[in-house]
Amino acid sequence: MSDRRVDRLTSMLRRRGIVLPSFEIYGGVSGLIDYGPVGARILRRVMDKWIDHWTSHGDIVEIDSPTITPEPILVASGHVSEFNDLMAECGGCGSAFRADHLAGGQQEDSDALDADEINAILDAGVKCPTCAETKWSDVRMMNLMFSTRIGAMKGARVAYMRPETAQGMFMLYPVLFRHFRQRLPFGAIQTGKGYRNEISPRQGMIRLREFNMAELEYFIDPEEPPCPDLSAWGESVSFVPDPDGSHPGMHAMTFSEALSSGIVRHPTVAWFLARTWDFLIGVGIDSTRIRFRQHASTEMAHYADDCWDCELHGEYGWVECVGIANRTCHDLLSHEQHSGSKLLRGWRQYPEPGTEIKDVLAPIGAVIGPAFKDKAGAVMDALKELGEIPDSTPFTLSLADASSVEITDEMVTRRAEEVTVHGEWFTPHVIEPAFGIDRIIWHILDHGFTETKKEGEEYSIMSLDQTVAPFDIAILPLFDKDGMGDIARQVWASVNSMPGVRGELDSSKSIGRRYARVDEIGVPWAITVDHTTLEDGTVTVRRRDDQEQVRASVDEVLSRLASGEVSSLF
Repeated sequence: MSDRRVDRLTSMLRRRGIVLPSFEIYGGVSGLIDYGPVGARILRRVMDKWIDHWTSHGDIVEIDSPTITPEPILVASGHVSEFNDLMAECGGCGSAFRADHLAGGQQEDSDALDADEINAILDAGVKCPTCAETKWSDVRMMNLMFSTRIGAMKGARVAYMRPETAQGMFMLYPVLFRHFRQRLPFGAIQTGKGYRNEISPRQGMIRLREFNMAELEYFIDPEEPPCPDLSAWGESVSFVPDPDGSHPGMHAMTFSEALSSGIVRHPTVAWFLARTWDFLIGVGIDSTRIRFRQHASTEMAHYADDCWDCELHGEYGWVECVGIANRTCHDLLSHEQHSGSKLLRGWRQYPEPGTEIKDVLAPIGAVIGPAFKDKAGAVMDALKELGEIPDSTPFTLSLADASSVEITDEMVTRRAEEVTVHGEWFTPHVIEPAFGIDRIIWHILDHGFTETKKEGEEYSIMSLDQTVAPFDIAILPLFDKDGMGDIARQVWASVNSMPGVRGELDSSKSIGRRYARVDEIGVPWAITVDHTTLEDGTVTVRRRDDQEQVRASVDEVLSRLASGEVSSLF
């Protein structure tokens, strides 16, 4: 890692209001960052592009659920018992560290070691990174969730700030199932904040305690998994399969070849790997610095059948930025068992109807009618469509309009009869791509940051893709007088009136200094209003990446900007 370059990049990000430490005037808090006025624009554009990327498929919709999650949900998901890291404290200075990080300098795959193994490594003389002492506490587990309480006094309920957005989407599965007319596959996305009480966050944007997540849960029938055509992806991609599996080592191949060779085990997972590649290339990640690494069996999450990390290479080496997991039926089945709900299932239609003897609950209209009045018809329809007959009454019955009623013994007759069976209920499987947006933005900035010289002085350019640049164009009056400033402000207003387009107006200091400022934050185009503009209405249009300039009318520039075709002027 080049410390000089990463320090210069980090300094520039802070100085230009892109990314900087939070609460800095109070000393700051490790693991928390602010996106300034420039960085927040980049964050918003990356998020919007991610949302558009997935919702464009039609069978994927966006939802939004609370960041505060009651404890029972996270007990069912396994986070209360499983979401832990091993921690060790220095007996000299009292600093706490992730134990596997301390052991990492002594042994590879340190995250697969247990507490006793790490204790042995630390006792062999590992020095504290803070004070260089070698006195360590016994390694112990620390749960990474931030706990809180919902309500006040004795009635307060234990809750946590969500460690992932996924559980909110599992809670909304019944709504999604109705929305998609009870037909799989379908998916949901959610973006927003996640929270992990990291033991010793480091590396700036790479390890945060509050971070921006973007996750997708795609629900499928495991007997009929979607198998999209992968032939459209002809590029060779780097794969690092499970080192303990049958394909160890690095492999360069297409997504289709990775699936057919058995390196990628599931066709739907392969498709999500390919679409993840598309997204990353689309936001400006260098394709030569992307690889997909399969989890070894020793590091697999408790819920996963197969899991791939998409890793990006930059100043901090290879960093996991996306995880694509086959979560199977773990989450829905666990929530069904813990909640008692029967609404977390899918319906599989048989090719031909069959018959079988089964228990049914026949509604007694003379009781249901007076009890439910206008809802009586909906109640009787719901009783007829029950996939699984409750063992006893009373029980809660969900209706098609998402409301529920209580069914008592006198409302139904239980009997066995021969029925025509059109299908069966089953627990769907889930494929989940989970994106760490802050880590991706760091690598967008890292890959785009170029240092050069101009007229003998240091000069930096941030080569961002226009779709994620903080501004689409800079408007620069040569002088803020003689009417040039007025024209620049008119052009600026016209630019900002375009849907999805934003311009930056800068009239401070020399034109060369202003070009340097907009290059440094990644603005792809700049127009200069000068004396000639006053005469014929033309402006100088400048391209960031090679600093070439052409002359064009203001109207033509605005028209090309609105259609995304400014490059056609050159």
